[in-house]
Amino acid sequence: MSAKDIELTGVKEIARRANVSIGTVDRVIHDRKGVSQNTKDKINAIIKELDYQPNIFARRLASKKQVVFAVLIPKISQETNYWEAPLLGIDQAGAEISPYGIVLQKYLYDVNDKNSFLEQIKLIDLSLVKGVLLAPSFIEESEQFVKKLEIRKIPYVFINSDIQGHESLSYFGPDLYQSGYLSAHLMKYLLKKEDKILIVNISQEIDNQHHLLRKEQGFRNYFSDNKLENVIVKIDIKHTDYTYISNSLEQVLKSHKIAAIFATNSRVSTVAKYLAKTGDQHRILIGFDYTKENLAFLKEGDIDFLICQKPREQGYKGLMALYQFVVHSKTGEKNNFMPIDIITSENCDFYIN
Repeated sequence: MSAKDIELTGVKEIARRANVSIGTVDRVIHDRKGVSQNTKDKINAIIKELDYQPNIFARRLASKKQVVFAVLIPKISQETNYWEAPLLGIDQAGAEISPYGIVLQKYLYDVNDKNSFLEQIKLIDLSLVKGVLLAPSFIEESEQFVKKLEIRKIPYVFINSDIQGHESLSYFGPDLYQSGYLSAHLMKYLLKKEDKILIVNISQEIDNQHHLLRKEQGFRNYFSDNKLENVIVKIDIKHTDYTYISNSLEQVLKSHKIAAIFATNSRVSTVAKYLAKTGDQHRILIGFDYTKENLAFLKEGDIDFLICQKPREQGYKGLMALYQFVVHSKTGEKNNFMPIDIITSENCDFYIN
Protein backbone atom coordinates (compact mmCIF):
# COMPACT_ATOMS: atom_id res chain seq x y z
CA MET A 1 0.00 0.00 0.00
CA SER A 2 1.39 3.42 -0.99
CA ALA A 3 1.78 6.35 1.39
CA LYS A 4 -1.12 8.04 -0.40
CA ASP A 5 -3.34 4.98 0.12
CA ILE A 6 -2.49 4.90 3.84
CA GLU A 7 -3.33 8.59 4.08
CA LEU A 8 -6.69 8.07 2.39
CA THR A 9 -7.49 5.09 4.59
CA GLY A 10 -6.95 7.22 7.69
CA VAL A 11 -9.17 10.02 6.40
CA LYS A 12 -11.82 7.48 5.34
CA GLU A 13 -11.91 5.94 8.83
CA ILE A 14 -12.29 9.37 10.44
CA ALA A 15 -15.10 10.21 8.01
CA ARG A 16 -16.85 6.87 8.70
CA ARG A 17 -16.73 7.34 12.46
CA ALA A 18 -17.90 10.94 12.26
CA ASN A 19 -20.55 10.12 9.64
CA VAL A 20 -19.35 12.91 7.37
CA SER A 21 -17.75 13.13 3.94
CA ILE A 22 -14.02 12.84 3.30
CA GLY A 23 -14.11 16.46 2.10
CA THR A 24 -15.43 17.62 5.46
CA VAL A 25 -12.61 15.80 7.26
CA ASP A 26 -10.10 17.40 4.88
CA ARG A 27 -11.47 20.88 5.62
CA VAL A 28 -11.07 20.30 9.37
CA ILE A 29 -7.53 18.95 8.98
CA HIS A 30 -6.55 22.02 6.94
CA ASP A 31 -8.54 24.40 9.17
CA ARG A 32 -10.69 25.65 6.31
CA LYS A 33 -14.11 27.27 6.65
CA GLY A 34 -17.47 25.64 5.98
CA VAL A 35 -17.71 23.21 8.91
CA SER A 36 -19.87 23.74 11.99
CA GLN A 37 -18.16 23.92 15.38
CA ASN A 38 -19.93 20.76 16.61
CA THR A 39 -18.79 18.75 13.58
CA LYS A 40 -15.29 20.15 13.88
CA ASP A 41 -15.08 19.18 17.56
CA LYS A 42 -16.37 15.68 16.75
CA ILE A 43 -13.79 15.15 13.99
CA ASN A 44 -10.93 16.53 16.08
CA ALA A 45 -11.87 14.18 18.92
CA ILE A 46 -11.70 11.19 16.54
CA ILE A 47 -8.37 12.44 15.13
CA LYS A 48 -7.01 12.59 18.68
CA GLU A 49 -8.42 9.16 19.55
CA LEU A 50 -6.81 7.56 16.47
CA ASP A 51 -3.60 9.57 16.96
CA TYR A 52 -3.88 10.43 13.28
CA GLN A 53 -0.94 12.28 11.71
CA PRO A 54 -1.51 13.69 8.21
CA ASN A 55 1.02 12.36 5.72
CA ILE A 56 2.64 15.57 4.60
CA PHE A 57 4.90 13.77 2.14
CA ALA A 58 1.96 12.22 0.28
CA ARG A 59 0.10 15.51 0.33
CA ARG A 60 3.02 17.41 -1.16
CA LEU A 61 3.52 14.80 -3.88
CA ALA A 62 -0.15 14.98 -4.78
CA SER A 63 -0.29 18.78 -4.86
CA LYS A 64 3.21 19.32 -6.30
CA LYS A 65 3.32 22.56 -4.32
CA GLN A 66 6.59 24.05 -3.18
CA VAL A 67 7.14 26.08 -0.04
CA VAL A 68 9.94 28.62 -0.30
CA PHE A 69 12.00 29.63 2.74
CA ALA A 70 14.48 32.49 2.55
CA VAL A 71 17.71 32.18 4.55
CA LEU A 72 19.40 35.53 5.28
CA ILE A 73 22.69 35.05 7.13
CA PRO A 74 26.34 36.12 6.75
CA LYS A 75 28.60 34.34 4.30
CA ILE A 76 31.88 32.68 5.27
CA SER A 77 34.67 35.25 5.15
CA GLN A 78 38.45 35.15 4.93
CA GLU A 79 38.62 36.52 8.48
CA THR A 80 36.58 33.77 10.14
CA ASN A 81 34.82 30.55 9.22
CA TYR A 82 32.26 30.96 12.03
CA TRP A 83 29.28 31.01 9.67
CA GLU A 84 30.26 27.69 8.15
CA ALA A 85 28.70 25.91 11.15
CA PRO A 86 25.20 27.49 10.95
CA LEU A 87 25.20 26.89 7.19
CA LEU A 88 25.97 23.21 7.75
CA GLY A 89 23.05 22.98 10.17
CA ILE A 90 20.76 24.73 7.71
CA ASP A 91 21.86 22.43 4.88
CA GLN A 92 21.25 19.38 7.08
CA ALA A 93 17.72 20.51 7.93
CA GLY A 94 17.12 21.51 4.33
CA ALA A 95 18.04 18.03 3.10
CA GLU A 96 15.64 16.45 5.60
CA ILE A 97 12.65 18.60 4.63
CA SER A 98 13.23 18.93 0.88
CA PRO A 99 11.15 15.78 0.12
CA TYR A 100 8.16 17.65 1.56
CA GLY A 101 8.35 20.37 -1.07
CA ILE A 102 10.53 22.80 0.91
CA VAL A 103 12.87 24.93 -1.19
CA LEU A 104 15.62 27.03 0.40
CA GLN A 105 16.77 30.27 -1.15
CA LYS A 106 19.96 31.55 0.48
CA TYR A 107 20.86 35.21 0.65
CA LEU A 108 24.35 35.55 2.10
CA TYR A 109 25.70 38.95 3.08
CA ASP A 110 29.04 40.39 4.22
CA VAL A 111 28.89 40.68 8.00
CA ASN A 112 31.14 43.76 7.80
CA ASP A 113 29.02 45.57 5.23
CA LYS A 114 25.57 46.98 6.01
CA ASN A 115 24.97 47.70 2.32
CA SER A 116 25.58 44.06 1.47
CA PHE A 117 22.85 43.14 3.96
CA LEU A 118 20.43 45.62 2.36
CA GLU A 119 21.27 44.41 -1.15
CA GLN A 120 20.45 40.83 -0.22
CA ILE A 121 17.12 41.90 1.30
CA LYS A 122 16.19 43.55 -2.01
CA LEU A 123 16.70 40.22 -3.79
CA ILE A 124 14.09 38.42 -1.65
CA ASP A 125 10.71 38.12 -3.36
CA LEU A 126 8.31 38.36 -0.43
CA SER A 127 5.37 37.43 -2.65
CA LEU A 128 6.83 33.92 -2.97
CA VAL A 129 8.43 33.40 0.44
CA LYS A 130 6.50 31.49 3.15
CA GLY A 131 9.08 31.90 5.92
CA VAL A 132 12.43 33.53 6.70
CA LEU A 133 15.42 32.37 8.74
CA LEU A 134 17.39 35.47 9.73
CA ALA A 135 20.64 36.35 11.49
CA PRO A 136 20.00 40.04 12.32
CA SER A 137 23.56 41.37 12.36
CA PHE A 138 22.46 44.97 11.73
CA ILE A 139 19.73 45.90 14.16
CA GLU A 140 18.08 48.94 12.52
CA GLU A 141 18.06 47.41 9.05
CA SER A 142 16.84 44.08 10.45
CA GLU A 143 14.00 45.83 12.28
CA GLN A 144 12.87 47.51 9.07
CA PHE A 145 12.94 44.14 7.28
CA VAL A 146 10.98 42.22 9.91
CA LYS A 147 8.32 44.94 9.98
CA LYS A 148 7.73 44.16 6.30
CA LEU A 149 7.49 40.47 7.15
CA GLU A 150 5.00 41.19 9.93
CA ILE A 151 2.81 43.28 7.62
CA ARG A 152 2.70 40.37 5.17
CA LYS A 153 2.27 37.86 8.02
CA ILE A 154 5.37 35.95 6.95
CA PRO A 155 6.77 33.97 9.90
CA TYR A 156 10.45 34.43 10.70
CA VAL A 157 13.00 32.89 13.04
CA PHE A 158 16.10 34.59 14.46
CA ILE A 159 19.41 32.76 14.95
CA ASN A 160 22.71 33.83 16.58
CA SER A 161 21.24 37.08 17.97
CA ASP A 162 17.72 38.29 18.54
CA ILE A 163 15.86 41.59 18.42
CA GLN A 164 13.46 41.97 21.29
CA GLY A 165 10.05 43.54 20.92
CA HIS A 166 9.16 41.91 17.62
CA GLU A 167 6.84 39.09 16.61
CA SER A 168 9.42 36.47 15.65
CA LEU A 169 8.28 32.87 15.69
CA SER A 170 11.36 31.78 17.66
CA TYR A 171 14.94 32.62 18.54
CA PHE A 172 17.73 30.06 18.56
CA GLY A 173 21.06 31.27 19.88
CA PRO A 174 22.99 32.43 22.89
CA ASP A 175 21.71 34.46 25.77
CA LEU A 176 24.05 37.31 24.85
CA TYR A 177 23.94 39.04 28.23
CA GLN A 178 24.63 35.81 30.14
CA SER A 179 27.49 34.98 27.76
CA GLY A 180 29.23 38.16 28.82
CA TYR A 181 28.30 37.63 32.45
CA LEU A 182 29.80 34.13 32.45
CA SER A 183 32.98 35.36 30.75
CA ALA A 184 33.49 37.85 33.56
CA HIS A 185 32.86 35.15 36.16
CA LEU A 186 35.58 33.00 34.55
CA MET A 187 38.00 35.89 34.40
CA LYS A 188 37.48 36.76 38.06
CA TYR A 189 39.23 33.57 39.16
CA LEU A 190 42.38 34.54 37.22
CA LEU A 191 42.65 38.17 38.33
CA LYS A 192 44.16 40.06 41.20
CA LYS A 193 42.27 42.93 42.78
CA GLU A 194 44.44 45.57 41.13
CA ASP A 195 44.47 43.97 37.63
CA LYS A 196 43.12 46.04 34.76
CA ILE A 197 40.86 44.51 32.07
CA LEU A 198 40.49 45.41 28.40
CA ILE A 199 37.25 44.80 26.47
CA VAL A 200 37.84 44.54 22.72
CA ASN A 201 34.97 44.97 20.23
CA ILE A 202 36.04 44.37 16.63
CA SER A 203 33.50 45.20 13.92
CA GLN A 204 33.20 47.66 11.06
CA GLU A 205 29.62 48.39 12.16
CA ILE A 206 30.20 48.44 15.91
CA ASP A 207 27.42 50.95 16.62
CA ASN A 208 24.96 48.60 14.93
CA GLN A 209 26.31 45.33 16.37
CA HIS A 210 23.90 45.04 19.28
CA HIS A 211 24.97 41.48 20.10
CA LEU A 212 28.50 42.62 20.97
CA LEU A 213 27.22 45.43 23.15
CA ARG A 214 24.91 43.10 25.09
CA LYS A 215 27.83 40.78 25.82
CA GLU A 216 29.81 43.79 27.02
CA GLN A 217 26.95 44.87 29.26
CA GLY A 218 26.75 41.40 30.83
CA PHE A 219 30.52 41.39 31.39
CA ARG A 220 30.53 44.80 33.09
CA ASN A 221 27.50 44.03 35.21
CA TYR A 222 29.11 40.92 36.69
CA PHE A 223 31.89 43.08 38.14
CA SER A 224 29.51 45.73 39.43
CA ASP A 225 27.02 43.19 40.83
CA ASN A 226 29.82 41.49 42.77
CA LYS A 227 31.40 44.77 43.86
CA LEU A 228 34.71 43.97 42.16
CA GLU A 229 36.89 47.03 41.73
CA ASN A 230 38.98 46.00 38.71
CA VAL A 231 39.31 48.85 36.24
CA ILE A 232 37.74 48.02 32.84
CA VAL A 233 39.04 49.75 29.72
CA LYS A 234 37.29 49.42 26.36
CA ILE A 235 38.39 49.75 22.75
CA ASP A 236 36.11 49.66 19.70
CA ILE A 237 38.08 48.67 16.60
CA LYS A 238 36.09 49.56 13.48
CA HIS A 239 38.32 47.94 10.88
CA THR A 240 38.86 44.19 10.67
CA ASP A 241 42.19 43.91 8.83
CA TYR A 242 45.08 42.67 10.95
CA THR A 243 47.31 45.73 10.49
CA TYR A 244 44.67 48.12 11.78
CA ILE A 245 43.75 45.84 14.70
CA SER A 246 47.38 45.35 15.73
CA ASN A 247 48.06 49.12 15.63
CA SER A 248 44.96 49.76 17.74
CA LEU A 249 45.95 47.12 20.30
CA GLU A 250 49.51 48.45 20.44
CA GLN A 251 48.28 51.94 21.33
CA VAL A 252 45.92 50.84 24.10
CA LEU A 253 48.39 48.36 25.60
CA LYS A 254 51.08 51.05 25.72
CA SER A 255 48.69 53.38 27.54
CA HIS A 256 47.40 50.85 30.08
CA LYS A 257 48.88 48.00 32.07
CA ILE A 258 46.40 45.32 30.99
CA ALA A 259 46.30 41.93 32.71
CA ALA A 260 43.32 40.39 30.92
CA ILE A 261 41.44 40.84 27.64
CA PHE A 262 37.83 40.03 26.80
CA ALA A 263 37.15 39.87 23.04
CA THR A 264 33.42 39.94 22.34
CA ASN A 265 33.29 37.87 19.13
CA SER A 266 35.07 35.25 17.03
CA ARG A 267 37.83 37.70 16.06
CA VAL A 268 39.58 36.86 19.31
CA SER A 269 42.06 34.98 17.10
CA THR A 270 43.29 38.31 15.70
CA VAL A 271 43.98 39.53 19.24
CA ALA A 272 45.77 36.25 20.02
CA LYS A 273 47.86 36.63 16.86
CA TYR A 274 49.00 40.07 17.95
CA LEU A 275 49.85 38.92 21.48
CA ALA A 276 51.82 35.95 20.13
CA LYS A 277 53.82 38.15 17.77
CA THR A 278 54.65 40.63 20.51
CA GLY A 279 55.40 38.01 23.15
CA ASP A 280 52.49 39.15 25.34
CA GLN A 281 50.82 35.74 25.75
CA HIS A 282 51.01 36.11 29.54
CA ARG A 283 47.86 38.20 29.40
CA ILE A 284 44.61 36.34 30.06
CA LEU A 285 42.50 36.14 26.89
CA ILE A 286 38.86 35.05 26.64
CA GLY A 287 36.78 35.14 23.48
CA PHE A 288 34.10 33.43 21.46
CA ASP A 289 33.49 30.65 18.97
CA TYR A 290 34.87 27.34 17.84
CA THR A 291 36.60 28.39 14.61
CA LYS A 292 39.72 26.99 12.99
CA GLU A 293 41.72 30.11 13.76
CA ASN A 294 40.59 30.24 17.39
CA LEU A 295 41.29 26.56 17.97
CA ALA A 296 44.87 26.90 16.75
CA PHE A 297 45.57 29.70 19.25
CA LEU A 298 43.67 27.89 22.00
CA LYS A 299 45.87 24.81 21.61
CA GLU A 300 48.99 26.98 21.67
CA GLY A 301 47.87 28.54 24.95
CA ASP A 302 47.43 32.02 23.46
CA ILE A 303 43.69 31.92 24.17
CA ASP A 304 42.69 30.74 27.65
CA PHE A 305 38.97 30.10 27.15
CA LEU A 306 36.52 30.07 24.26
CA ILE A 307 32.80 30.50 24.86
CA CYS A 308 30.86 28.42 22.34
CA GLN A 309 27.12 28.13 21.76
CA LYS A 310 26.34 25.44 19.16
CA PRO A 311 26.08 27.49 15.93
CA ARG A 312 25.37 24.42 13.80
CA GLU A 313 22.48 23.49 16.08
CA GLN A 314 21.16 27.04 15.85
CA GLY A 315 20.91 26.78 12.07
CA TYR A 316 19.37 23.32 12.13
CA LYS A 317 16.80 23.97 14.84
CA GLY A 318 15.91 27.40 13.51
CA LEU A 319 15.00 26.05 10.08
CA MET A 320 13.15 23.06 11.53
CA ALA A 321 11.07 25.40 13.74
CA LEU A 322 10.08 27.35 10.65
CA TYR A 323 9.14 24.12 8.85
CA GLN A 324 7.10 22.79 11.78
CA PHE A 325 5.10 26.01 11.95
CA VAL A 326 4.49 26.57 8.24
CA VAL A 327 3.79 22.94 7.29
CA HIS A 328 2.43 21.40 10.50
CA SER A 329 1.08 24.52 12.27
CA LYS A 330 3.16 23.61 15.33
CA THR A 331 4.75 26.26 17.51
CA GLY A 332 7.55 25.78 20.00
CA GLU A 333 9.24 27.92 22.61
CA LYS A 334 9.75 31.59 21.78
CA ASN A 335 13.31 31.74 23.15
CA ASN A 336 15.58 28.73 22.69
CA PHE A 337 18.92 29.54 24.33
CA MET A 338 21.88 27.38 23.44
CA PRO A 339 24.13 25.96 26.18
CA ILE A 340 27.02 28.23 27.13
CA ASP A 341 30.00 25.89 26.68
CA ILE A 342 33.44 26.67 28.05
CA ILE A 343 36.16 25.29 25.77
CA THR A 344 39.80 24.86 26.79
CA SER A 345 42.87 23.34 25.17
CA GLU A 346 42.19 20.20 27.20
CA ASN A 347 38.63 19.53 25.99
CA CYS A 348 38.48 21.17 22.55
CA ASP A 349 39.19 17.97 20.61
CA PHE A 350 36.14 16.30 22.14
CA TYR A 351 33.70 19.15 21.58
CA ILE A 352 30.94 18.83 18.99
CA ASN A 353 30.21 22.29 17.69
